[in-house]
Amino acid sequence: MNEIYVDAFLDYLRVEKGLAKNSVLSYRQDIRKYCAYLAKKGRENIRQVTRQDITDFLFSLRGTLSTVSIARILSTVKSFHRFLLRERITRSDPADLVETPKLDKKIPSFLTLEEVGRILKAPNLKQPQGIRDRAILETMYAAGLRVSEVSTLTMPDVNMEVGFLKCVGKGAKERVVPLGKNALHFLERYLREARPVLLKRRVSLALFLGQGGRALSRQSIWKMIKKYVKKTGIRKKVSPHTLRHSFATHLLEHGADLRSVQEMLGHASISTTQIYTHVNNKRFKEIHNKFHPRARNQ
Repeated sequence: MNEIYVDAFLDYLRVEKGLAKNSVLSYRQDIRKYCAYLAKKGRENIRQVTRQDITDFLFSLRGTLSTVSIARILSTVKSFHRFLLRERITRSDPADLVETPKLDKKIPSFLTLEEVGRILKAPNLKQPQGIRDRAILETMYAAGLRVSEVSTLTMPDVNMEVGFLKCVGKGAKERVVPLGKNALHFLERYLREARPVLLKRRVSLALFLGQGGRALSRQSIWKMIKKYVKKTGIRKKVSPHTLRHSFATHLLEHGADLRSVQEMLGHASISTTQIYTHVNNKRFKEIHNKFHPRARNQ
């Protein structure tokens, strides 16, 4: 019985909320874990679920999942029950008063300007793939793109003359982001020298191409970044999102206002962007401790 409601909820996320495929898959995994627990407990009818059932479910996850993961799952469960109440499938919301686990604000990892420069210069520009990779890295850092956003860019999304690109982020929200001189230079070189070689007489609107002229996947971009980080010898844990974190951090360090950074990142709430002010505060404190004559132990 609960499966019918799960499918309806996922359709709602897909169609009405406009969530991306990967976001819907994440919701699906969380809600199926929840429903499996309810079935094990004998709650086959979603109308029978109580607040205690949800609390017990969260308690069962302790020790196997991080606090962040449990908080995410609870958020899914809350969204599910709000949907059921809105659709009048249930008469009350048992998740309404369940408290979200307290989370420590995790300061995102980022790279220094020197480290970003080393990664950007790592690809071999004598090869078409190297020119492509340099263009991808420059674009991700210049525009603060998520890996899912850069992998779905199409040719019409980039306006080389004006120096902007259009991308679709979380919740199918579209935004326009400026590109700097370096990104535009390597994009132009990629389009002129490398893309025709990778296209191999095929027809494709995808901007960044992989083998056989097909769109480069998220996984391929992740592996590519990992390869160049290893090549540079940088010991930090670097993911595609690290370039996005670095983009935001460096903008704020050089005087950009928080609202502009929010818009460029595509954050729905400025509170999400404010985490980067913590990065700056921590950075400024390190600089102060290192260079101020009265900050160190005498």
